[in-house]
Amino acid sequence: MGRIVVVHGVGNYQKRLEPEAAARKLADGWQGHLARGYKDAGLDHLTVPGITVAYYAHLLRGAEGQGAGDELDRLSAGEQQAVLEWLRVVGMPDEPAEGQSWGGMPVRQAIDLVARRRGLTARVLGRIVVAFMPEVYGYLASPERRRRAREEVARTIELSGAKVVVAHSLGSIVAYEALHAYPGLGVEVLITVGSPLGVPGAVFDMLDPAPDASGHGTRPPGIRHWADIAEAGDLVALPRRLGDRFPVDSHHEAPMSALDFHTLSTYFASGLTASALAPHCAAR
Repeated sequence: MGRIVVVHGVGNYQKRLEPEAAARKLADGWQGHLARGYKDAGLDHLTVPGITVAYYAHLLRGAEGQGAGDELDRLSAGEQQAVLEWLRVVGMPDEPAEGQSWGGMPVRQAIDLVARRRGLTARVLGRIVVAFMPEVYGYLASPERRRRAREEVARTIELSGAKVVVAHSLGSIVAYEALHAYPGLGVEVLITVGSPLGVPGAVFDMLDPAPDASGHGTRPPGIRHWADIAEAGDLVALPRRLGDRFPVDSHHEAPMSALDFHTLSTYFASGLTASALAPHCAAR
């Protein structure tokens, strides 16, 4: 059976589990969703690839989100600035009200403005901020966490021998940097789902390697095919078309879930993901 390495996103720390057990638990949970995705694509006659998870959440301890909107006050100054940069992409109005500047606006007020513009409640958008931004910023702002997470992802890929990597959310950042830092891993196919790689300021401008002179990200060495998948309402997968900033070969976008628009379970259960994987995951 072909195997894929999955580089997980935020919110996947498994309390009281050793890293290997945590990786197995996540893989077991996502395997069934991927099987549903193959069925959704009409590909259930094919063997569903086995999943190996590159688990690094334990290396970001102290950076994970709290999961509730009332934790916004605990965001650091750097995290708050990153939130404001992300909110600009999500849909902040061009000009703030009453002569304010975006840089000086309280995060809660900015969230409220954007939520109303997007037809969401401020509580829902606040939960997304708290679940997502601390881990992303905690990774990008800490050289030691960054190094250890990339090493773990590279180690898992090397041990698995997988040629295909599926990278979700923050995992797309970690995988992108790991594939650049360790070019001899043998990965040939990269599939990013729900990726924030292109978010200006908060993510894109902090990448290692940095964007090139033309303002574009570079293709990881050895990658023959890069597919990007975005749920139509995913507020993390922004800007929507990753190919505008990176050498992506194919971009796929469709509504998948009105509620769980950013979870890896949703992406795996979609026929879009299965269709992107299947040509590269035949039994070897």
